Amino acid sequence: MEKEQTNNQEQNQEISNTEEDTQQKESSLSETTEAAKELSPEDKIAELEDKLARTFAEMENQRRRFEKEKEDAFEYGGSSFAKEALSLIDNLERSKIVLESDDSLKNTEALKKTLEHFNIISKDLISIFSKNNIKPIESLNKKLDPNYHQAMMEIEDGSKEPGTIIQEIQKGFTIKDRLLRPSLVGVAKKPSEKNEKVQENKENLEKK
Repeated sequence: MEKEQTNNQEQNQEISNTEEDTQQKESSLSETTEAAKELSPEDKIAELEDKLARTFAEMENQRRRFEKEKEDAFEYGGSSFAKEALSLIDNLERSKIVLESDDSLKNTEALKKTLEHFNIISKDLISIFSKNNIKPIESLNKKLDPNYHQAMMEIEDGSKEPGTIIQEIQKGFTIKDRLLRPSLVGVAKKPSEKNEKVQENKENLEKK
């Protein structure tokens, strides 16, 4: 009896092992089939074509970036030097203001000649800059443009439309089509009611 039970157990074990082997073979066959599908020649070609297209696109983007950087370096490489050079014009303007404010020099021939020389030097510098596509920004009586002007103050002025530039503190410049530095300006604003009345009274007195 015990012998028969042992034989039955061995047979059951063999059947179980056979079923497991069958399942493993089926699973392996399924994986092999899927792998064969993934690695089919058509899929390989399509995958390679996609990778090749991506590679060419990246190479083209890099080429364009390189060309743009090279062009910018050629066109705008002197921007830093130009900004430094603009200090010459600034210093000339400051020197003129100092001389004009000196009471001991007012209405003298020496001041007149000195200012004439300063104006000649300033015009020559601007001419040199213009030949190199560095040009001054027109500001006075223009509408404030944040792309080219930086408002430093507001000045009450009833004769000008609010936002109109009525004072240029520091001249701005462009290099080709780019801003080199903005113009520092003062813009008109609507006078307060009190100042408007004072202005009206002043105008009425002048008319009389």
